[in-house]
Amino acid sequence: MIYITQLIFIKKGKEVVFNKFEALAIPIISDYNGKLIYRLRLTQDNYITSEEELPYEIHFVSFGSEQDFVNFSNDERRKSFLHLKNDAIKSSFLVKGVKL
Repeated sequence: MIYITQLIFIKKGKEVVFNKFEALAIPIISDYNGKLIYRLRLTQDNYITSEEELPYEIHFVSFGSEQDFVNFSNDERRKSFLHLKNDAIKSSFLVKGVKL
């Protein structure tokens, strides 16, 4: 089992495009032995300290294996709407880990 934590930074004014991408991408996760555990949108009040730009969303996802994650990433349906992700996301920070 692997865990993915992703901090997502959106281009200003592209929230609708990002949400459209998410509506298409999130259901595919389960096709690859994956599960969206948390999808968080925090407000400024939720941050104790930050010297950096705050993320628009934070995702915490699990996959049965690294290969399941690779297969999800290479899914042809997902590739067909990656232009939405590229249009909406300024940057992201992805951390892979395992349960200790």
